[in-house]
Amino acid sequence: MTPSRRTLARVAAAALVVALLVPAGVAALTHEPVEFKPGTVTERAGGDTVVGIQGFHFRGVGSSKKPARLLSVTPNGTFDWSYAGGLDRQWFYDVDPMANGHLFVVTPNADRTVVGEYDPDARRMVWTERFDIHDTHDADLLPNGDVVVANMRETEDGVANDRVFVYNRTLDEVTWEWRFRDHFPNDTDGGFSDDWTHLNDVDYLGGDRFLLSPRNFDQVLVVNRTTDAVEMRLGADGNHSVLHEQHNPDYLLSEEGRPTILVADSENDRIVEYERRCAGDPVEAPPADCSWTLAWELGVGGNLTWPRDADRLPNGNTLVTDSLNHRVVEVTPEGEVVWEYYATWGPYDAERVGATNTSAPWTGGSARGPTMRDLNATGAYAVTGSANDPPVPEDAAGGPAAVLADAGLTPLAVGWSHVVPWVKPVWMGGWAFLAAAASLAVGLAWAGAEAWTNRRGIAARLGR
Repeated sequence: MTPSRRTLARVAAAALVVALLVPAGVAALTHEPVEFKPGTVTERAGGDTVVGIQGFHFRGVGSSKKPARLLSVTPNGTFDWSYAGGLDRQWFYDVDPMANGHLFVVTPNADRTVVGEYDPDARRMVWTERFDIHDTHDADLLPNGDVVVANMRETEDGVANDRVFVYNRTLDEVTWEWRFRDHFPNDTDGGFSDDWTHLNDVDYLGGDRFLLSPRNFDQVLVVNRTTDAVEMRLGADGNHSVLHEQHNPDYLLSEEGRPTILVADSENDRIVEYERRCAGDPVEAPPADCSWTLAWELGVGGNLTWPRDADRLPNGNTLVTDSLNHRVVEVTPEGEVVWEYYATWGPYDAERVGATNTSAPWTGGSARGPTMRDLNATGAYAVTGSANDPPVPEDAAGGPAAVLADAGLTPLAVGWSHVVPWVKPVWMGGWAFLAAAASLAVGLAWAGAEAWTNRRGIAARLGR
């Protein structure tokens, strides 16, 4: 008896679904989990490296396969310790070395934000402060013991109240705040939303000044606490040629006294350094009298994927947190990797212990090394010398993102490399994930065709 066309179509659909699932099955069977490991290490680091690892979470629920934690790595690139936190900590963002050898950490959960002092030797929090605010990425301890907090996602009744505020721990009260809606048009970034500014960083610069990073505004600001004035502004809303949803800027001052900002230009997959040039004093001149010049760029050729931190070390090298390549790298001014460590999942911030500016240890915990102009190393560079051995199979060299980029579909390639890693299983490479998605699509189409073919019978049964 010859099979009917319908039967043959069903067999073909079933075979296609199974065939498309084979790569995912092979990936699941052959995956060997590797969480932490060194990459290229040609030079001993100048101190331990501590990393705040975000991990993955959705609506407050974390993933055991993509955990959040603190990590410490020795100068030789070997694992030192990790800390996953207690019940009230679900993911980690900013981490700052303190003068006493402890760490100031930011670790929010679904309900609140927890900040505090962590003792690496005792593996415990020394003290904590809890704020009823959500998804805070950064807070810094000020010289007088107050805490300055970057407060995002603060929307009520359709009005965005995103702000930076200073909290006095002794008085248990907010002593200063700066709301973005008081200084920016309400239609910035398309208007108020549940995540209007995505304020991801605040650094104290000394005196009355703070460095702010409203990511969704594509800008870095220097704000005066006394006057509330915006004294410096790098970038503009929607001008993605300068910055595109940046993270963790650092303020440097060149030998000739020129303000310089080193920042992870995340959506552009690069690290950039801009110099401020003004008609008058480059520090005191208002934004209208100044411009910014790109002095240094790292990541030419697509060597970085959504970097979210860059610190200039005292030796002139740069410590980069390459988030979706799940690694921290120290590179020379010309981009050569001299120290590399793979740290899953989704590292957010890395700091080199002992490299903090000892004359101003409160400045966000980050190193404050020389500018590229001081080093006579301005220019654009690729990252070279990597071990290129990520523990998460992203198929960077020959995966879907690379194929899309080679075909000239750069926006799709960037979208793939920035979004898909968050939703696919850690053991599944890019092509396996694409095949599994295609299998699901075929299965849904098959189910839809069956429902349409049998629609009368289904309707009759539902009508009973």
